[in-house]
Amino acid sequence: MKKYIPRHKFFTCTVIMLVAFSTLSAQNKKLLFHGSPGVVSYTYRNNFQKDVPGTLDIIKNNGITDIEFSNLFGKTAEEMRRLIDERGLHCSSFGVGYDDLVNKTDEVAKKAKILGAQYVRVAGIPHKGTFTLENAQMAIEDFNKYGKILKEKYGLEFIYHNHGFEFEPYQRGTLYDYIVKNTDREYVSYELDVLWAFFPGQDPAVLIKKYGKRYKALHLKDLRHGVAGNMSGGTSGENDVVLGTGSINIPEIIHAAIKAGIQHYYIEDESSNSITQVPESIKYLKSLKK
Repeated sequence: MKKYIPRHKFFTCTVIMLVAFSTLSAQNKKLLFHGSPGVVSYTYRNNFQKDVPGTLDIIKNNGITDIEFSNLFGKTAEEMRRLIDERGLHCSSFGVGYDDLVNKTDEVAKKAKILGAQYVRVAGIPHKGTFTLENAQMAIEDFNKYGKILKEKYGLEFIYHNHGFEFEPYQRGTLYDYIVKNTDREYVSYELDVLWAFFPGQDPAVLIKKYGKRYKALHLKDLRHGVAGNMSGGTSGENDVVLGTGSINIPEIIHAAIKAGIQHYYIEDESSNSITQVPESIKYLKSLKK
């Protein structure tokens, strides 16, 4: 026997449910950052050196599935692929040194393919002292040449990761501007490290707005308050703090990145406190509102 529900009570329940659903939808729409960020393996370098499987478990337990590897920590590409597959993790980017890009292009590409990566990333350009126009011109030539090989021969995308020294003044902009403008957008894209843009005096959000779709990924970091920047491309890893607690305007950067269509947001925490700081950084990103 069906239980009779008075019409007025049924109407009241329906209204309550609709209001609750609308409230929940409104709350979800207000969230700025959806999903989970990725992470750079360098964040857990000390842990990886001791225990690769255990460190991958830490990453998974933080709700992270997207990894940019800059080191395989003694494992072959095949071994690392098996370990990440077992945990439902994914390597989207494989970071290598400049020399390996130039001198071991095929080996680098084969490892990236085995890992399942879409990108091959280089962070840094060889130079002595102040970064010069000649250094930038060398990089442009190499990036165009090897970016073309990676794409046409292996179906991989090359991305360059800034490290701060590239922002030396040049003409009406910087040498970084010169590099971006003179590399072939078909073969060369970029990964913006927000700390290594902010540290030498640039505004990461402005760079994202300026170069838009040239950026495929971000390294998300925050810089301790009171740390003076320079063009050296170096500062203590202990100056990396939980996102949202430092000097960098993270919400403005995320707004610009989403508008530019950037797909990969890798947390990179170089401090000795990354185990405790990364979960707090994730919590912060998920708390951001539009």
